[in-house]
Amino acid sequence: MPQLDFTQPPFDVLSLTERQSLKKHTQVRYLAAGESLPTDDLSYFFVVLKGQIEQRLGDEFIASYVGSSYSDQLNSNDWFDSRRTPDDRELPSAKLPRADIKNTSAYQYRAIEDTLLLQVEGSAIDRMSAQNHLIRQLLSNELPERLKALQQRRGAQNQALGANATSYNAQQEVQQIMLQPVVAVTLLPVHIIDADSSLYQAARTMTAAGLKHVLLRQSADQTQGSHSTSDPIAGLAPELGILTDADLCRAVSEQSDPATTPCRQFANFNLRTIGADDEIGDALLTMTRYRIHRLPVIDDKGAVIGILGQSDVLAHLSHHSQLISVQIEQAKDMASLDTAVELIGRYIRAQHQNGVKIGIVSRMVQTLNAQVFTKLWELIVPKEVIDNTCVIVMGSEGRGEQIMRTDQDNALIIRDGYSHPDLAKFADTFNQQLAALGYPLCDGNIMMTNPLWRQPLSDFKKQISLWFKNTDPMHSIWISSILDGAYVCGDESLLTQIREHLKVAHRQSDPMFVRQFARAALQFGEVNQWWQKFIPLLGKPSVQDIDLKKAGIFPLVHGIRTLTLEHDILYVPSSKGRLKALVEVGMLTQVRADTLNEALEFFMAQRLTVALSTDDKHARQVDPTTLSALERDVLKECLAVVKSFKAQLRQHYQLEIG
Repeated sequence: MPQLDFTQPPFDVLSLTERQSLKKHTQVRYLAAGESLPTDDLSYFFVVLKGQIEQRLGDEFIASYVGSSYSDQLNSNDWFDSRRTPDDRELPSAKLPRADIKNTSAYQYRAIEDTLLLQVEGSAIDRMSAQNHLIRQLLSNELPERLKALQQRRGAQNQALGANATSYNAQQEVQQIMLQPVVAVTLLPVHIIDADSSLYQAARTMTAAGLKHVLLRQSADQTQGSHSTSDPIAGLAPELGILTDADLCRAVSEQSDPATTPCRQFANFNLRTIGADDEIGDALLTMTRYRIHRLPVIDDKGAVIGILGQSDVLAHLSHHSQLISVQIEQAKDMASLDTAVELIGRYIRAQHQNGVKIGIVSRMVQTLNAQVFTKLWELIVPKEVIDNTCVIVMGSEGRGEQIMRTDQDNALIIRDGYSHPDLAKFADTFNQQLAALGYPLCDGNIMMTNPLWRQPLSDFKKQISLWFKNTDPMHSIWISSILDGAYVCGDESLLTQIREHLKVAHRQSDPMFVRQFARAALQFGEVNQWWQKFIPLLGKPSVQDIDLKKAGIFPLVHGIRTLTLEHDILYVPSSKGRLKALVEVGMLTQVRADTLNEALEFFMAQRLTVALSTDDKHARQVDPTTLSALERDVLKECLAVVKSFKAQLRQHYQLEIG
């Protein structure tokens, strides 16, 4: 007799006692093809063992649930809670009315073919949820909770299934960091006072510098008899001592007079030091071997140039982005910049494998990419060009929602009255060098090599005004690009003036412009079309992949962009920032904004998973048969959020269904 598979979600998080208890409330249920679950039976939790169940709301298709035996490609069985009602789904804000659906109090579930189900009493599920927070998360009606559960499971799976590969990559990164010179770590500033200074003077120096230590220097007579070291790793500085806050506490506890007691009485001398060119690994070894927390860093002339703190070394090792940032800043040519760019890719993979939220990763990558673009521009152009221009990025890069190296979308705003005979050459070199670093050229030619995206400020403003007045579809694409513009380097005030002009140009445009602008969010198929196409193809050689960008990302991004344009919210290009601003003006509730952001980040995370596991750098298509039941469940819910958002946009802007 079939039983619950406790190796599959959501029941793989149950304890042995919980599993035994749940078995007592489970039975097999058979539905013949075409048969529906009676209304009286909508009080159970179901797991589909074989066949498929279609969920509908009146005449509207909602989703399909299939058993793993339906296709050898599926990872696990789908499940559904028949007690869920349409009211449990994510509700829109009061400003954006709910989608027009039939007034039905419950979903209907019908077997598309002979289907075998495991039927679990709803009360038993509720008891388990009350006792087990993991079950509660997995089966929550709140999308953010289910996404949190999915994220936690991904992190655990990466540790369990990919431990060797992850460990190997992590070891490689750590090894590279350990071989860096100690000056790659941010050093603490140097403050040196005489060893005979009072404890009071030392305390004042430490307080003013915001440090927990101060260095002391002895005279030549005081250092007589000190010995140099033959230690190959660390040197000794007989003339140097250190007084820490712990030493001051010891002095106070001994009731020493801080005004008259010399620092040497409580300080440590004969300090271990490290050379500026020595490796981080050597510094960490010295700290560990001699149980010390601070190392003075000595240059080739014997001068102390900084203090290496143990906490700073450990922070450097744990936050690889710091190392990448340092490498970018220190890059002197394309070869060294290319090395830093490769580390960004490794950083993305490591953060994703460690379960870090995609929004955090993408925003950090945006920061690192901006540093790459800035450094490249500085390597190409003279300073006067930097001072009189502004480099911006657009699209997903501008919004901070890129994953891997996306197509270039950039522009150059030139100060009015400034010219340089080589600007076109500089722009071409910039785009070509970025391509050589792995950032593909833009198919739509939205790059500074295109004169349209390399103009003086006044010409840019005229162009933008024209875009708002014309009905050419390309103009909406270009407006979308400039709305997503984010500062990279140069004179940021030039971008600020562009944003101010966007507001003016929009207000001077046809009042119906934003309504037409919103149509783009509705141009791709509805969510039910994806799942209705997916189900019949299961088990066949060719599977209808789901286009994550068309089905999920673009409708959300452009819909949010449209709402912010309507409200003249033009100072923030990221979708998350735009959602926050829409809440502030009362356009969306906080719950609605959070749900839209969570759905967007889920689609982004799925794209990253595809990119890291395949050679598809665009990473737009996902094969549903490769997803777990939990991932399919969340994907369905996120697509449902997109569908409701599109319906809200359609009603808000009074757009016909198309």
